[in-house]
Amino acid sequence: MGDVLAGIHATWEFESDALVIRFERGNRNTPKLFGALRERRVPHEALASVTLTPGKRGTVVLHAVPRPGADPLMEAAAGQLKETCDPYRLVLPADRETLAEYYRDELRALLPRDATAGADDSAEGDDVAVVPTDGFLVAAPTGPLSFKTYDGKASFDGTSEIAFRWSWTGASSEKWKAGDQTFSVRELSGVEWRSPEILDGYLRLLPRDGTPRPAQPDRDPASVVFGLGLGPVHESLPFAAAVLAAIRGKDRAPVAVPAGAPDAARRDPGAVADRIRHLGDLHRAGLVTDEEFSAKKAELLAEL
Repeated sequence: MGDVLAGIHATWEFESDALVIRFERGNRNTPKLFGALRERRVPHEALASVTLTPGKRGTVVLHAVPRPGADPLMEAAAGQLKETCDPYRLVLPADRETLAEYYRDELRALLPRDATAGADDSAEGDDVAVVPTDGFLVAAPTGPLSFKTYDGKASFDGTSEIAFRWSWTGASSEKWKAGDQTFSVRELSGVEWRSPEILDGYLRLLPRDGTPRPAQPDRDPASVVFGLGLGPVHESLPFAAAVLAAIRGKDRAPVAVPAGAPDAARRDPGAVADRIRHLGDLHRAGLVTDEEFSAKKAELLAEL
């Protein structure tokens, strides 16, 4: 269509094959998540329905509801986003309701038939079919790809590796004993994100092999925990979505590794030296015994 509908904090552009959502930036009242996302291009086939409902304080809300499995951001969020931070809601002044109705109907007419069957303003797409694809229909956010947490720092190269680097002040003894972690996307089956706005928020990487993990994220080297304003939604959720999209987009067949061959991190003398240094710090702090220190140090030296 090419038309543009400007609302509060966002603008919707109606293209022939997609809805393009552009978010306002630089306004302190705009949710920080919107500023981080900047723009999202949503193909029509990624949408389940479009609704128009009354909003608060003299507004109406145009809501494009994505299909389950279509958008890595919403998959990672798993229903935890506050209503005001939902990137698929366009808030408009009530006096633009007639115009909003027009665009609702125009957009509905472009949705797949199975998405529009039985749609009405009270439907939120709870019973629509899951997207039949191995990938996502909406592209993952391109950044940020690193953020600080209570117990360390998480970073992602955007394609293949995620790294957790532990903080001396926040990481548990279990994480210090394990050392800094590097994970290959091919080794993972998913990402679990618990919002930092919820008590005990965390980001946990899920291994493909189903290896049992500690129940508590603060003791799991495959997790980083949020707290004290660290790992905020606008940084950690796009990160989780980018990792999830990379996992879904990879050929997840096991990679053959010759028996006894160490991985790249274990062959790197610098990485081993860092782990020994961290172990020494832990030992000096009295968090590991002399015996544990000697045994772990010998194990690390054997990797060289």
